[in-house]
Amino acid sequence: MFDKFQDECGVFGIFGHPEASNLTYLGLYALQHRGQESCGIVSSDGGNLHAHRGMGLVADVFRDESLFSRLCGSSSIGHVRYSTAGTSDLKNVQPIMVDYLRGSIAVAHNGNLVNAQEVRNELELSGSIFSTTSDTEVLVHLLARVQADSLAERVSEVLKVVRGAYSLVFLTETRLVAVRDPNGFRPLVLGKLDGAYVVASETCAFDLIEAEFIREVEPGEMIVISKDGLQSYHPFDKVTPTPCVFEHIYFARPDSIIFGRQVYGVRKEFGRVLAREHEVEADVVIPIPDSGVPAAIGYAEESDIPFQLGLIRNHYVGRTFIEPQQSIRHFGVKIKLNSVREVIEGKRVVVVDDSIVRGTTARKIIKMVRAAGAREIHMRISSPPTSFPCYYGIDTPTRKELISSSHTVEEINRYITSDTLGYLSREGMREAAGDPGVGGGHFCDACFSGYYPVKFPRLKADSQLGLF
Repeated sequence: MFDKFQDECGVFGIFGHPEASNLTYLGLYALQHRGQESCGIVSSDGGNLHAHRGMGLVADVFRDESLFSRLCGSSSIGHVRYSTAGTSDLKNVQPIMVDYLRGSIAVAHNGNLVNAQEVRNELELSGSIFSTTSDTEVLVHLLARVQADSLAERVSEVLKVVRGAYSLVFLTETRLVAVRDPNGFRPLVLGKLDGAYVVASETCAFDLIEAEFIREVEPGEMIVISKDGLQSYHPFDKVTPTPCVFEHIYFARPDSIIFGRQVYGVRKEFGRVLAREHEVEADVVIPIPDSGVPAAIGYAEESDIPFQLGLIRNHYVGRTFIEPQQSIRHFGVKIKLNSVREVIEGKRVVVVDDSIVRGTTARKIIKMVRAAGAREIHMRISSPPTSFPCYYGIDTPTRKELISSSHTVEEINRYITSDTLGYLSREGMREAAGDPGVGGGHFCDACFSGYYPVKFPRLKADSQLGLF
């Protein structure tokens, strides 16, 4: 398996379009890179909610076209998932949908609630029974307890109890609510299509359905969409926004615009700065596809070293495969990547990737490149050393599994067997990424610095949160 951070989740919602569920399917298709474990769609016909959810890729879960006649109505929300909190299980597939005193409600969540276990403990002590292990379920339990009259007030009261990263879409019979946490960790964008409002994790979903990109949902903003139009609220105390810089490094699709910048351009700039910080005499620059491609182009342009595709990715590898009985060295990597000897043989090669997590895959790839005849291999990483886990919606290993948490750059260089190794500096990363463009904020780089903008609770069995 690739030694990478796992993608988190993606959300999509549309209100007021006759083909809502079909468009949600397409939106999820565009957001598939954000989660390949499971997906689901919930639609509203104005009186009832209708749902279909399943394990697997969007195209597989919604293979039967007759599903869309059952997902009727002019509003719907959807979700693609990779589990960051809760196990990989059908019961955790989103959107979560429940019936309660005020009707039905569904919710889809991208992010991670750092105090979810604390809230859950108190809810269970007061009699709540949970049907999933997902942190998102605490939201619907809290909603059932709130006595406020309007949906906007109920949602805002609930979100004042939880802490962490969340880009959320809620759907009731008559309303769609989109909300982003005050720190703005995860992206959420607003668009319009044929008079209908659309929200999504990334603008690439708008491009596919030909929706107009209006703007980003602001950190701490809650948008309520109904037949009366769109209303915007800012119910939370203001904090300095800290959007996740790793969205620009790896997670978001290069063709998306997030945090005010086109991702492709930011990744190229990472490569340019990396080339200035870690010059080397070489004959060719090759990326580890696909995520390393834009940074490698930037590195090649800045260093005036030719860019080539020296590694080819097999795009048709599923989530599982049967290994041959006869041992093939580095099989997990070789089934996904293969070297191009003509590009590599006899050359001094710069290999560019976006990150090193455990180091095991980088080691195998470098051995593959050397076996293809490379004279020298210079590994260049378009992000700083990843030394700390993320608790805001990215599934990262524990700190002891992150190679840079306990090894110097030179020790990592020796382990992965490259001739030289260079990481982009934190200062260089910030220079390339620029200002997030929201409220004088700065990027969250906790996975590099160990500074966590939202603190974690100390769990106690007798915790008293005073929930409503």
